[in-house]
This record gives sequence, structure tokens and C-alpha cells, in this order.
Amino acid sequence: MSKKFILALDQGTTSSRAILFDHDGNIVATAQQEFTQYYPQPGWVEHDANEIWGSQLSVAQQVLQAQQVQAQDVAAVGITNQRETTIVWDRATGEPIHPAIVWQDRRTSQFCDELKAEGFDQTILQQTGLVTDAYFSGTKLKWILDHVEGARARAERGELAFGTVDCFLAWRLSGGQLHLTDVSNACRTMLFDIHRAEWSSDILERLNIPPQVLPQVMPSSMVYGETASEWFGGRIPLAGIAGDQQAATFGQAAFHQGMAKNTYGTGSFLLMNTGSQAVTSRNKLLTTIAWQLQDAPVQYALEGSIFITGAAVQWLRDELQLIRDAQETEALATSVADSGGVMVVPAFAGLGAPYWDQYARGTIVGLTRGSGRAHIVRATLESMAFQTRDVVEAMLADGDFGLKALRVDGGAVRNNFTMQFQADILGVPVERPAVTETTALGAAYLAGLAVGFWQSQSEIATQWKLERAFEPTMSADQRETLYAQWKRAVERSRGWAE
Repeated sequence: MSKKFILALDQGTTSSRAILFDHDGNIVATAQQEFTQYYPQPGWVEHDANEIWGSQLSVAQQVLQAQQVQAQDVAAVGITNQRETTIVWDRATGEPIHPAIVWQDRRTSQFCDELKAEGFDQTILQQTGLVTDAYFSGTKLKWILDHVEGARARAERGELAFGTVDCFLAWRLSGGQLHLTDVSNACRTMLFDIHRAEWSSDILERLNIPPQVLPQVMPSSMVYGETASEWFGGRIPLAGIAGDQQAATFGQAAFHQGMAKNTYGTGSFLLMNTGSQAVTSRNKLLTTIAWQLQDAPVQYALEGSIFITGAAVQWLRDELQLIRDAQETEALATSVADSGGVMVVPAFAGLGAPYWDQYARGTIVGLTRGSGRAHIVRATLESMAFQTRDVVEAMLADGDFGLKALRVDGGAVRNNFTMQFQADILGVPVERPAVTETTALGAAYLAGLAVGFWQSQSEIATQWKLERAFEPTMSADQRETLYAQWKRAVERSRGWAE
């Protein structure tokens, strides 16, 4: 093939990244740019969708220019994105009518409680595989239509477009030609019937959402169209889209039933492949679409969504100012023998799986006069591993899957202390791959498969390489004692906000 590269756009919660991959799945060039987080009220989180677009376009152009790569050298563009974040824009101008409401935003919690009180949460669960929570896009979209003057009438007239971040990027990249999303993002809106693979008329009616505002839903891997020539000096096929956690699962080559990965980003998201079967959780996990390849059946996964992990390290840096840089945390954590009984429950945006407590709030317990900076930092890192164990326990209770090892990726996996503690508290090996940017890699693989850059999933699977396995060394007694202490701490955080 004359084309040499795939360009992956990785649009995250706190930054936009672009990564250029070669045929061996190696990173050729990368660029990253943070953007502004807005907190207009307690529990509200917003982004400027235009700033997201500007940052994403900028880093994409940077990686091509840095390697002197022309548009004709790029086989395809793949998009992966922060999920559930909600944008509504004017079809004529492309301008958002309201700031993007971020997945962490809790403003629709009360409406979710109303849906539960009337029993409509059961309809949502049966059709979407999701618990009824402010986390998902559906109630955010309803809020925008309710609160922006004239928005619902304009939506009914077909003047407005709704989308998650992938959808907005595809629209902008294509010069307004494409209004589409993929199944892995559609299934996170709380509006999509994952069994029929179509928008749910029942839920749209209850939330009073005009179907005219919705994007077309497509497979995760196919040629959707092309980028406008103005962005990269030529047109490039846009050929892969997946939500960040599904993309990371694909990038980890977790193609077979029972394979699992955990991504440590702003939050953490543990997905287990359940194949062509949509497994209904009895333990408050989400049944979600993993991906769909062109002309192939939908693949499903069980997911445990943890709202805050890496964001807690940002909190240590920005709000508490206990550290200047995330890289300091490993040395601080290992400077003390243990956390000194300190437990940090980072429920800043409530608790996700398996608790789904919208009113939990962040808690530090177990402080004594001897507790210091290192103990709080260590306890914050340990909280990532404890929250992951919560999800694994629920996952194992849901089915006879077993967990022989956990593949990991995301920023925090570079922290050896955190990964060792994760292995210890789970009691299974933690496998860190050579390429930890698996979210972007998954988007690249999905795009590359669509244009024949890679021929098959089996070819992709041969590219996965282990960099290091962390073997558990903690005794079973110590593991269970610490975990029981964590569960007590969680109970202290629950139901705090009224």
C-alpha cells in the first residue's frame, strides 16, 4: 500500500490529542493540547465545543507538519472521543447553541430521580442497557432543549443538530457534510435501543426529544466520507469512530469473549468483551455496545464506569497543590510504608459503578495527627485500584467469565506503584502493553480496517506486545483487610449531597 499512516484523533475530557501511527501500530508522532474546564455551578461541568474543535484540529495539523506528511500519505482518519458529553449546534452555521454539557455534569440528577420514581428507568435499562443517571447524554440534551429559548421548536423544524463529541468533529471535519455517530457512541446516549440498534421511540417520546435532531447511526469501522480539503491540504477518508473506552478495548486487541481491559484516564473504565451476546448485569454494570465492523454483527461488552481516577491526581495538583506534577506521586507514595490508615474516596461527581450514587461526594477518612502529604497522595493512588476492584467483583458476579489478567492503558499506567497495588488488590496479574495509547490505537485500527490498511483483527492481534506484567505479591489476608477498610470508607461518602 502506498499510504503510510493512519491519523487518530483522540478527543478527551481535558485535552485533545492527535497520533500518527504506522503499519506496525507504532507511534510516529503525537501532539496534545489541554483546553478549559468550566464549572458554572457546583456539580455542573461544561466545555466550549469550539475550543474542543480548535484544539483537535490544531494537534492534527501539528503531527502532519512535524513529520512533513501530506494528506495523500494518510490512508484514513479515525476518531475516538470522551463519551456522553452533549453538544447541540445550528445546522446552518455549525455554531453551538449552548456550551457542551460534560459527562461529569450532574445538573439532571433530579430529573433522573423522577424517571426512577415513575418506573421508567426499567424501560431505559431494558432498551439501552444503562442505568438511569445524569452521566448519559439523553437528559443533557433534554435540558438544553428545555433551557435555551426556542431550541425545541428549532429542533422540530430540523434547524438544530445534536451529537456527542465524535459527531461534532465529523461534522466540522467534513465541512458540515456528515451528521453521524457510531453504535458505540449512540449506545451511551440513553436514547438508543442496543438490541434493535436504532433510536428508541419510547425514550425519545418520554424525554420530548424530536428525532430530527439526532445523527445517523453507523458501524464503528467503515468509510463515512472525507475530510474537507482545507484542513490538511487534501481530502482524507474518515473511516473509524468509537467512544474512547470501546476504542481502547479494540486497541488492546480484546477481541474475544471474557477478555478485559481497564483504562485509567480522567475516570477509569473497565470493559469485558461478551461477544455477540448482550449480557444483562445483576450488579449495576452497564451493558454496552463494544463496536461493530462493517457488514458484521454488533459486539457487546459489560462496562464498569468509574467517574474519577486520574482527575483525582489533577485535584491533588490544582486544588490541594500537594504536587506540582503527576510524576511526583510515585516517589511520594513509596516514601511511606502504607497510607497510614488514610482512605480517599474521590466521589467528586458522585459514584459510578457499581454504586450509582448521584449524591455521594469526595471524602478523606482515617486522618490522624501523623497523616502527611505522602499518605494522602498514596491513598489517592490506591483509590484507583480499590474502585477497579469494586467493578471486577461486580463483573465476576455477573457471569462465569473468570479473570486471569487485566490489560491496562491510559496515563496512570506509567505509575509503577499504582499498577503494582492494582495487581495486589485484585490478586491477578496486571499487563501493561508496549503502546499504552490504546484509545487512539483502537481508533486507528478501526479506520485502517475500513480502508484495507490492515486486513483483519487477527493481523492486529499479533501487534499487541507486553511491556511489563505486575504480579500480585500481597497476602490474601492483607488484601481483604484493606478492601474491607475501603468499603467502610465508601459508605461514609454516600448520600452526602442532598
